Amino acid sequence: MKKWIQKSIVITVALLTFGLITPTHEIWEVFDGHSANRTAINPTPEDNTTVVAQVEAPPADTIDHTSLLIDAAKEQSYLKFGTKIGPKIGEEFDQIIFPKMEEAIAMTVARLDEGTAANLTITERPSGNYGEKIFNISNTETGNDVIRFHVRTEKRPLDGYFYNFHYHSAEDDFTAHNHLGDIYWEKNTPPKWLS
Repeated sequence: MKKWIQKSIVITVALLTFGLITPTHEIWEVFDGHSANRTAINPTPEDNTTVVAQVEAPPADTIDHTSLLIDAAKEQSYLKFGTKIGPKIGEEFDQIIFPKMEEAIAMTVARLDEGTAANLTITERPSGNYGEKIFNISNTETGNDVIRFHVRTEKRPLDGYFYNFHYHSAEDDFTAHNHLGDIYWEKNTPPKWLS
């Protein structure tokens, strides 16, 4: 199984369970598809019945590329926020901005054929300091970006600082500024990204 799929599964489990349950190495043995690696779950000698886990990896053609990209998008967003900004804007980001990000990613992937969608990847280095880039989704075959997600720090007179979330799409050659939403920081200068 490809490493990025394994990492995506680990991240998904961690996010869905808030880190309370961590995947064990036995999961990978089950997922690698070999019948010899199917393992018994909690068999007891006193019990005449044995429950056997028969989970197999889904066929490659049923992989949900959109979900994998969305999971990685959330991870990259919080990586950019860092430990100073993330806790303060995280709840508002999850409720207002991220659902719109999900929608933009889903619409973009839906416009592509299955082969192209399977070749999409997400960048793993958001920009620091006061740079706008959160992540880009690009086609690994061509190396071209398909969609770019940014956040700009804006100072509005008398109001203070806001984070303006937006994206640019390859459909219009990245010229349009597609607004996702704004999150208020405060009147004091915000810390740098990744801090």
